[in-house]
Amino acid sequence: MAGQSFDMIVIGAGPGGYVSAIRGAQLGLKVAIVEREHMGGICLNWGCIPTKALLRSSEVFHLMQNAKAYGLKAETVDYDLDAVVKRSRGVAKQLNAGVGHLMKKNKVTVVMGEATLPAPGKVTVKTAKGGEELTARNIVLATGARARELPGLEADGEQVWTYKHALQPPHMPKKLLVIGSGAIGIEFASFYNTLGAETTVVEVMDRILPVEDAEISAFAKKAFEKQGMTIREGCMVKQLDRAKGKVTAHLDQGGKVTKEDFDTVISAVGIVGNTEGLGLEDLGVKVEKTHVVTDSHCRTGVEGLYAIGDLAGAPWLAHKASHEGVMVAELIAGGDPHAVDPAAIAGCTYCQPQIASVGLTEAQAKEAGHEIKVGRFPFIGNGKAIALGEPEGIIKTIFDAKTGALLGAHMVGAEVTELIQGYIVARQLETTEEDLMNTVFPHPTLSEMMHESVLDAFDRVIHM
Repeated sequence: MAGQSFDMIVIGAGPGGYVSAIRGAQLGLKVAIVEREHMGGICLNWGCIPTKALLRSSEVFHLMQNAKAYGLKAETVDYDLDAVVKRSRGVAKQLNAGVGHLMKKNKVTVVMGEATLPAPGKVTVKTAKGGEELTARNIVLATGARARELPGLEADGEQVWTYKHALQPPHMPKKLLVIGSGAIGIEFASFYNTLGAETTVVEVMDRILPVEDAEISAFAKKAFEKQGMTIREGCMVKQLDRAKGKVTAHLDQGGKVTKEDFDTVISAVGIVGNTEGLGLEDLGVKVEKTHVVTDSHCRTGVEGLYAIGDLAGAPWLAHKASHEGVMVAELIAGGDPHAVDPAAIAGCTYCQPQIASVGLTEAQAKEAGHEIKVGRFPFIGNGKAIALGEPEGIIKTIFDAKTGALLGAHMVGAEVTELIQGYIVARQLETTEEDLMNTVFPHPTLSEMMHESVLDAFDRVIHM
């Protein structure tokens, strides 16, 4: 393959990368994709998919423990952690193979190895068999990101874990400290807490889930504490002292430092873009805080070089990466695609209860100068939620009082990661409050709460 030329080379086979390659091939481009580890990238192999498999197991375990509430009997309920992890890895393996099949189906050339860019339009790949020299007029960087590690809090795989270690745990934690309350931290806290670990979550900001609407964060905090978690906000881990069988954390909260012993620590303090070793500096690519700087169409400023997904900055979400990949492929093929709007991208956290949101928070809407109307509807007022045994939750909607535009939607409760799509479509179609009010929602469904929340914003709520 030495010297082979392509219309488009994608570096990285995560969701953004492989979707971009497929779309490029669909548009008639000759496409190659380079991946150094796993087809499907972090999301499919070590992120989105295997974590959801773990969380599903913990959810079923929780339901079995509470079978009596549903008129059922389940005695001596227990779990096999090794089997739970094995199922999770099996799900990831199945989807990994699926991505490989998609590459063959769409005639995308796959090169397994580590890529560098020695010059514009050129890619050198170090493979198990030596090296490959490829050229293309257009190159898409989709190398993703990895866990950020703070000095003194580095993972060792035994007592201090990153998300990768937490997905294949060497032991079941008895007393767990989770550093960071973003989606990754909260999801692992929820999983291990449900399985019986005494769990403490530490967040340096003044509230957990700091990117969410403050009201949703407060609701989630109460739910987590009800489940037995300890939540410490405005708290920083200054130091970890490691000894046999324990880790002593120095916790600084409000200037007061206390020490507490744990057997396991999960560090979930953000991510770092995988920019090293690509040769970006020599090409003149601008990198800020480990992420490649791009314009609204993911162009790096270097002719024919694009960057998508986690590498190109927030929001760090697989669905954002995928749509950027499609947009870039269509741009390369001569199309005129719309730029991906970060404000239209939903965030989803698959803890118990689930959390989902899109658009502006109440505080952000006010800061932007909007005169707003806010609607709320609780799960306890919904027949389907009560029938499911899931009466705890709330749906919150924020509208511009003058135009009726849906500015934001925020949810916490059962299956809200599925419900949020309704509001995403509404925002995409520039739906107003009148359109949503006139929409007939099926009964009995959880989606009826979405209708009621809109009605509440305009003093027309029925079931509250």
